[in-house]
Amino acid sequence: MAIITQETKIHDIAEKIRNGERLSIEDGLFLYETNDILGVAQLANEVNSKKNGDNVYFIENMYINPTNVCEATCSFCGFKRKPGEEGAYTMNEEQLLEYVEKRWNDNIREFHIVGGHNNEVPFDYYLDTIRVLKKHYPNAAIKAYTGAEIEFFARISGLSMKEVLEELVKAGLDTMPGGGAEILTERYREKMSPDKASTDQWLEAHEIAHGLGLRTHATMLYGSIESKEERLIHMDRLRKLQDQTNGFMVFIPLAMQPRTASMGLTRRTSAFDDMRTIAISRLMLDNFDHVKAYWINIGVQLTQMALTFGADDIHGTLIEERISHSVGALTSQGITRKELVHLIKTANKKPVERDTFYNIIKEY
Repeated sequence: MAIITQETKIHDIAEKIRNGERLSIEDGLFLYETNDILGVAQLANEVNSKKNGDNVYFIENMYINPTNVCEATCSFCGFKRKPGEEGAYTMNEEQLLEYVEKRWNDNIREFHIVGGHNNEVPFDYYLDTIRVLKKHYPNAAIKAYTGAEIEFFARISGLSMKEVLEELVKAGLDTMPGGGAEILTERYREKMSPDKASTDQWLEAHEIAHGLGLRTHATMLYGSIESKEERLIHMDRLRKLQDQTNGFMVFIPLAMQPRTASMGLTRRTSAFDDMRTIAISRLMLDNFDHVKAYWINIGVQLTQMALTFGADDIHGTLIEERISHSVGALTSQGITRKELVHLIKTANKKPVERDTFYNIIKEY
């Protein structure tokens, strides 16, 4: 009987990948457990090179959180405030425009908008946020409201999720961010985000959006109570929906941030886990074109390393990110285009500035 060694197993997985066969959850578990992390990286880099060559994408974007008031009680969140609590805010139209004007430059291609599930304001508030930005900045794409927010809007408005999305599209919505997914298993969601959309509701929101012609994003928030198998189940559920709709543009693995910046390294994901998770994401999600390394969470140097572990996108300039930083992210809140270009070039890759939909604006 043949003895299956780590070497023969990774060789078998490599053959599956090169023959265009889909990896199983069991394959993914092996990739998480093997000591040969460089072998995993090599496979992910090979897959990414076939899809994207040496291109590494970035976008000049602005992050906006119109409100931090939230009904949900997610155990990983340091951003939310209760109504009336110190630090709670909800921007009105004037405050929203003032916030944007102070940070605006003509190279910004996208507004990235997420916020609290604020039931102190009506659904119209969320529609008006998009309308106001579209009116004053018609050339910037609106990437707004997670799948969890879509389910929340349906509850406060009495509309179906499809009707909610139709109204948002009429207001000027161009795409949805990938947040609110966390880990797409009910065991995780019951413990970590019990007040937010279920696994099925999050997936349904994106399926409906894809049916309406929107292309969207998908995330995974890893590094807390989830098992490695749950991470892989999450990826499997995303690729099954992608098989049906082909509506996801990119997958973004997000490393969990500890509740405060003062918490030690033992409360953060390791560099090995971050790199391995990016590589496995690239190998498991065979029907996704892009995998993003989110520099806000893992830092610019690991992001640079991720470019040889299967990632082909390093997100954007952001201007000012609040949610990850509210729970202890140690990175800066923004980065310049010049810094992003340098980061990519010194990894021997080609910097490509893109718009929201991966149309090339400029190659460097």
